Amino acid sequence: MSPNGTLDALLVEKRVFRPLPGQAIEANLPPQELEAARKKAQTAPLDIWEEAASELVWYRPWQAVVSAPDGAAFPRWFPGGQTNIVANALDRHVESAHRNTLALIFEYASGENKKFTYFELHREVCRLARAFVSLGAARGDRILIHMPTLPETVIGMLAAARIGAVHCLAPLGFSAKALRRRIEASRARIILTADIGLQGDRMAPIKPVVDEALAGTGETRVETVVVVRRSDQDIPMTEGRDLYYHDILGGGREASPPEPMESDEELFVLHAGSSLSAPRGIVHGHGGYMVGVYRTATWVLDLKPADVIWCTAEPAWITGHSYAVYGPLLAGATTVVVEGNPLAGHGQRLFEIIDRHGVSVLYTSPTLIRMMRRMGAAPGRDRDASTLRLLATAGEPIPPELWVWFHKTMGKGQCPLLDTWWQTETGMILLSPLPASLLAPGSVGRPLPGVSADVVDDAGNPVPPGKGGHLVLNAPWPGMLLTLDGDPEGYRRQYFERIKGVFFTGDMARRDEDGSFWIQGRADDVVQLGGHRLGSAEIEGALASHPALAEAAVIVVPDAMGATAAKAFLVPILDWDLRYDSEEDLVRDVKAHLRRELGTVAEVRFFAVRSCLPKTPSGKISRKALREEA
Repeated sequence: MSPNGTLDALLVEKRVFRPLPGQAIEANLPPQELEAARKKAQTAPLDIWEEAASELVWYRPWQAVVSAPDGAAFPRWFPGGQTNIVANALDRHVESAHRNTLALIFEYASGENKKFTYFELHREVCRLARAFVSLGAARGDRILIHMPTLPETVIGMLAAARIGAVHCLAPLGFSAKALRRRIEASRARIILTADIGLQGDRMAPIKPVVDEALAGTGETRVETVVVVRRSDQDIPMTEGRDLYYHDILGGGREASPPEPMESDEELFVLHAGSSLSAPRGIVHGHGGYMVGVYRTATWVLDLKPADVIWCTAEPAWITGHSYAVYGPLLAGATTVVVEGNPLAGHGQRLFEIIDRHGVSVLYTSPTLIRMMRRMGAAPGRDRDASTLRLLATAGEPIPPELWVWFHKTMGKGQCPLLDTWWQTETGMILLSPLPASLLAPGSVGRPLPGVSADVVDDAGNPVPPGKGGHLVLNAPWPGMLLTLDGDPEGYRRQYFERIKGVFFTGDMARRDEDGSFWIQGRADDVVQLGGHRLGSAEIEGALASHPALAEAAVIVVPDAMGATAAKAFLVPILDWDLRYDSEEDLVRDVKAHLRRELGTVAEVRFFAVRSCLPKTPSGKISRKALREEA
């Protein structure tokens, strides 16, 4: 039995992969500098972040790196300092030799693309920023962006931030009622939307959903709805409220100066929660978030001005905010943003985009990699993905065997593959291997220099190496959320009172003898079997290592005797039926495989074979839907 909320660890990964000598030496943080940064972080961790901040533009210097006048839950990063994240993401490069470097490449679902240099993107952002101001938007106002993935989505984010407004992105797919809740929670004065947008594999109306949401009962603060027009068909436009995007821009080219913002003023709010629950607004600010995302984009993703990065996350999610938009632009690199399914055409679209635009850094999710593997998608002679030099994943743990498959298939065994750990709340990558690090499949590496993390039991006591427990953060970091929107006490309770004195992440992890961390799943997804507490990620990783499976999920269900048992949902690869005569044969082989991998401790009693698993809007497995089905 595992006491005090600790977890048993049954899988121990021994394989390691070394970076090529040239890769390590040419990294932004080569081995010697990485070692020096780790030593500095032991005695002066704040120096790590102050050095990063000093590489950026500030209108007024900070008085301290961090202070906490309102308590540990509410640290203020770079208090007294004034900056604007867009001044650093655009103006800093426009005023340098990089003004004509490509900033944004947008790939439409049709295969057409639109490219913006830093100068051109700056000009478009200034035009929309002036339009927002003409519509009455001012510093601190909220602008809700309910858009498909388009260039105007990115431009809208940057224009809002430039004038000191707060952008709140609401992804497509919500019902009018759910969108209404997002609108009310955001307290937006302006909505930026489109007439139609790609949802799945078809164009769907968007503006009518916005109209229905605004027609709901109760009051909103919305004064203006700006509509990006994509079709030739007329749509209802409410006089005095609705305006077309192209009509408000005007023809002027004069700059719209960035609004100097206090470091801890709000930059954006991302609302979490299902479409049925009350939205929970996670608030991030200008200064600390900017420094954290900039440093991790240059250290972890190793971005340089010559790089082309494709982060496959949509801009509406935190990964898209941080590493499709702000991070690459702060680093002066080129970012690729894509409309539609990256794996269209049996996965070939992925390789077409990589080759067409010379993508050098690919940041994606284990979900997309599983889909690739299930399709059998791989680079070919014509589209060999040879421009790639670094791979990274985020969103959920990547099982070791899937890591090895992707490292070999996409990276040809030569590109570093970094499994990064962070959350919407953290704003930035906190745990990750670095390009100059040894790589262990399935490990998220060590905390970055300047980040303090630990694994503890329910009482907050550190657990020994090899034992699982709660992943907590011992000290503030610059990208951390400022608060929960309108609920500071709820924020304090949720993150700082579950285990006193630390930030409670809600994830379970173990740390090995070398100090590397291994994520074991969410605390609410712990599986209790035979007196042992196991992380769902560990069982799922063992299942996914079976060569006939593309994906697997495990939940706990009641058995006939009223006890608990594990049920596994299996998604086989497309040609599994060439190897097995029936689903029963497949399940029998999977059971034997699981026993070889984990022993008899992790016995899964029930199995179901599915063509796919239900997913949340952000692409993670929806365990709630699986529990409802079970």
